[in-house]
Amino acid sequence: MLRIDCYISETCGSEGALRDNIRQALELEGRSAEVNMRRTDAAEAARLGLHGSPSVFINGSEVQPSPDITGFS
Repeated sequence: MLRIDCYISETCGSEGALRDNIRQALELEGRSAEVNMRRTDAAEAARLGLHGSPSVFINGSEVQPSPDITGFS
């Protein structure tokens, strides 16, 4: 099964749009997935090595943000 893990900073307002985008993408591709949304603070983001908010992983591989983005806000 496809697994999508999303890490979002405590102050990021993009969760609703992210949920909609994931839902639409899965519908367009005819796929299902386990989708996990997790709010996190800057300390946890640093510990996890996250590069931005939201950070999105599909089956353990980071797909968002692009590698040139830095900082977790």
